[in-house]
Amino acid sequence: MKIGIMGGTFEPVHIGHLLLGEFAYEDFSLDEVWFMPNRNPPHKKADYTEEALRHRIKMLELATEDVPHFRVNLYETQTEEHSYTYSTMRELNRLYPENSFYFILGTDSLFAIEEWRCFREIFPSCTILAAMRDDRDIRSMQLQIDYLQKEYNARIRILQAPLVDISSTTIRQRAQQGLSIRYMVPEAVEDYIRKHQLYKKERA
Repeated sequence: MKIGIMGGTFEPVHIGHLLLGEFAYEDFSLDEVWFMPNRNPPHKKADYTEEALRHRIKMLELATEDVPHFRVNLYETQTEEHSYTYSTMRELNRLYPENSFYFILGTDSLFAIEEWRCFREIFPSCTILAAMRDDRDIRSMQLQIDYLQKEYNARIRILQAPLVDISSTTIRQRAQQGLSIRYMVPEAVEDYIRKHQLYKKERA
């Protein structure tokens, strides 16, 4: 099967994540898209408590439960150590050798990928789907892709992504202030955040 991989903290998952997964699914004829929450990301400050992790997982499950080709994969929540893309993709290929993996990332990440831990190991393990927003300069994007393909034999395709300027940080801030997050997250996730009073005590 052709499997798309969407990693992140998903704190919380929002419509931008879901749209990206849906566009990748349709544009590249994927069989499934796996949303993989990260327990302990190396690049972000996150709430690492078990309670916070359970909330993030539950919101992902609520957001994806009605989409047959979306799955929540908890591999990166099984360790308290930092999870790195190269090691995750290596393990996924070992566990599921029958699958072909498509790793979905944003434009900024594509330009910074040489700063990632053991980044060279990522390229043979998957095809990268680089999401390009509608307002991005396609020429600079293509130059970066050409460079990575020539230098590292990377397999990279452009994923034309919708321009949705929403971030999990904004959602948390609005929830903290008691402002509406309607249309920014699925209704079930909005209800869950309200029910459990999430982000009312936002971290400093």
